[in-house]
Amino acid sequence: MAFEANKTIFTGVGPLPQPAPQLAPHVLDLFSLKGKVASVSGSSTGIGFAVAEAYAQAGADVAIWYNSHPTEEKAAELSKKYGVRVLAYKCQVTDPVAVEETVAKIAKDFGKIDIFVANAGVPWTKGPLIDPPDHSEWNKVVDLDLNGVYYCSKAVGRIFKQQGFGSLIFTASMSGHIVNFPQLQASYNAIKAAVVHLARSLAVEWAPYARVNSISPGYIATEISDFVPKDIKAKWWSLTPMGREGLPQELVGAYLYLASDASTYTTGSDIKVDGGYSAP
Repeated sequence: MAFEANKTIFTGVGPLPQPAPQLAPHVLDLFSLKGKVASVSGSSTGIGFAVAEAYAQAGADVAIWYNSHPTEEKAAELSKKYGVRVLAYKCQVTDPVAVEETVAKIAKDFGKIDIFVANAGVPWTKGPLIDPPDHSEWNKVVDLDLNGVYYCSKAVGRIFKQQGFGSLIFTASMSGHIVNFPQLQASYNAIKAAVVHLARSLAVEWAPYARVNSISPGYIATEISDFVPKDIKAKWWSLTPMGREGLPQELVGAYLYLASDASTYTTGSDIKVDGGYSAP
């Protein structure tokens, strides 16, 4: 059945079409973050710090978040090395009041927030779901890996709506798509699946003023997996088509794409960077 030419199509997010962005003609300019402000939670080490540094290299001013690892010196080094403004903020992302205050302070200090990466997270380390004697470990992982993402999203989403623009990026995991083996981590898998779906849901909800996407890393060589025995890691490698863990730097291209004007028509997407683990 053909639609009437003058009939408004209700999409839940407003009538179509919406205006297209004015984009730079050169592809390298599309990937530039000059003039943008990026905020990255959980960025004192590991993936978060690699992303923060990549954004600084691409020309963005950057707000680095930390909780237990002071990052002021790293922020000063990035600022000096790349000629951008980099400030460090201490915030526990499981505290919604602290998150609201930190996001508001960043917006005040920098004048805006173009990009927010909700990256802070912890692994599940207790094996089978039924083994821990109480619920504290479950609550810990849910609070940091899911509730923390929610608190950050809610706070920065209000900034994005007020500005009329923004890009929110979640660090999810391939564990949100597959069940890892041989380690047993049912809670982590379920929580990361929720993070992926939250990104999709917010992408629709925020479509008039912001983009929301997620990135699902595979096994990445960072401090977060230092507790894993070498024989377990050897099993990971055998199940990964590329036969190894990834480097944090091998993730930053995906984060740069989703942060930049190269991805202005990308929302509600998840990018897997897992060495092929979830492909079979």
